[in-house]
Amino acid sequence: MDKQIQSQCSQRFTARKFVERRVLASYFMEVNFMKENTDRIIRTGYLVMGAGVAGLRAAVELAENADVLVVTKEGLSESNTHYAQGGIAVAMERDDVPAHLEDTLAAGDGLVNAEAAELLVTEGPLRVTELIEWGARFDRERNGELMRTREGAHSHPRILHANGDATGAEISRSLVAAAMTHPRIKFAEWTTLARLLVGNERIVGAELYDRENYLYRVHARAVLIAAGGAGQVYSDTTNPAVATGDGIALAAEVGAELADMEFYQFHPTALSLPGVPRFLMSEALRGEGAYLRNDRGERFMVAPHPLAELAPRDVVARAIAREGIGEGGVTRPVYLDLRHLTDVDLHKRFPGISAFLAQHEIDIAKDLIPVRPAAHYLMGGIRTDLDGRTNVRGLYAAGEAACTGVHGANRLASNSLLEGLVFGARAAKAMLEDCAGVEVGSEHAAIVQPICLTPADEEKLEELIAGLGKTMWLNAGLLREESRLREGLIAVEEYARELEKFVEAGKGNRRLSEAHAMGGVARAILLSSLARTESRGAHYRNDFPHRDDVKFLKHSNLSSDKVEFLN
Repeated sequence: MDKQIQSQCSQRFTARKFVERRVLASYFMEVNFMKENTDRIIRTGYLVMGAGVAGLRAAVELAENADVLVVTKEGLSESNTHYAQGGIAVAMERDDVPAHLEDTLAAGDGLVNAEAAELLVTEGPLRVTELIEWGARFDRERNGELMRTREGAHSHPRILHANGDATGAEISRSLVAAAMTHPRIKFAEWTTLARLLVGNERIVGAELYDRENYLYRVHARAVLIAAGGAGQVYSDTTNPAVATGDGIALAAEVGAELADMEFYQFHPTALSLPGVPRFLMSEALRGEGAYLRNDRGERFMVAPHPLAELAPRDVVARAIAREGIGEGGVTRPVYLDLRHLTDVDLHKRFPGISAFLAQHEIDIAKDLIPVRPAAHYLMGGIRTDLDGRTNVRGLYAAGEAACTGVHGANRLASNSLLEGLVFGARAAKAMLEDCAGVEVGSEHAAIVQPICLTPADEEKLEELIAGLGKTMWLNAGLLREESRLREGLIAVEEYARELEKFVEAGKGNRRLSEAHAMGGVARAILLSSLARTESRGAHYRNDFPHRDDVKFLKHSNLSSDKVEFLN
């Protein structure tokens, strides 16, 4: 670890009290600030939507100067951060920083915002060092040095891990521990964003559903959207059930611009077993040397890219799709093969993955692992500057929900956790600077409680959501073309009309709110994909298979259903 960075971190941050797992377990039962407020009107300094890496890091920063309410859709441990297996990419040695920047730029296929990427790689070591000071336990070599591994499209081993393949869970644990020790931070678990509140041409708070589908109103100086991605828009995804794009869709409803929504990253290797969730087979497996083989036992990544299995994710995912998966589903099996890696204890190196595979009678060291791509990470999101500001006053965004352009058209493996740390902290600083003199509202207008959905309504709603996922997988998945995208848009418009029938009847709940959000995100993906008539990064058009730098070396900008391309 660079001693100067470590010293700088020590001077700037006071190490927080470390909270053991057994103490945190008591909080995870249910910390619900909402239940203390019987009138369902809450006032706080700042409202943070999401308790993943970006939201928690921002909350800790905000709490140095104001009260903060952190809202999370389920328990504090349920987020995309928690499920991140592969690790966190960070250049802890100064001489690796330029290479990390170069790798990030290369993976993004021409569209990375170089200024954002430079902030990511230069501020990242400081953010990770502070995590270590707060108690994050990354894996180490026998001599005590941080263990580093390599993943796809990285030129050097710079990936830090925790507990082998549970890095996200460890980062989440340490951030929750830091936040829990701060008296100014309160949590509302099992709480869903219903809508953002606008007053005096700025965001002044939000309405929220609690676990029992009661509405609450929160007034705050500003709102940070750090609610993660939207993988549930697709039928096949590695994301948890909470990833429904609520923050992105509701930000768009109040006028926030969305950027690069056509760039949805499909992780190449999700477990492919009938009736089993698309459990992530981490990039780190290929980093250790795993091969990809077709049903004839042939390696097929050597020809498409000089890095073979360690090529950028978009390249690997499309190669797998072409090799083994047709648009209608699986046509031929594709496998991960680790059988030749006899010099490493795979069960110890990947304990979580190994245990999950064992539940399905697959031995990670002895058996071929069937895989297929699945929706994994949204490179686009709410357009922000480098400090989380959106075009709507009082509204900020960070992490996967935001788009600074730091990932371009294709995210470099394991840059996402680092993004949350770096830009979560930056957004919080901007909120404190911009909103210090803003008064928190005290309006007590009546809260209109929607009518509960009946069991028949709920069944119908789940059918609609399942249909949306299948539509998006078929029409806006790995391989796209105009006719399919337009079919998808027609289907999404019909989906929206069906949801509107619930609203017209005065009905509403958490799940209906999620359904609306998924429809909004799906529409944004389709419109942006139709507008970009080229292939770049994670966006591939069969009808426009080549990259077009003359017209499209720009970021898409979606506002009021209109897509423009901006430098």
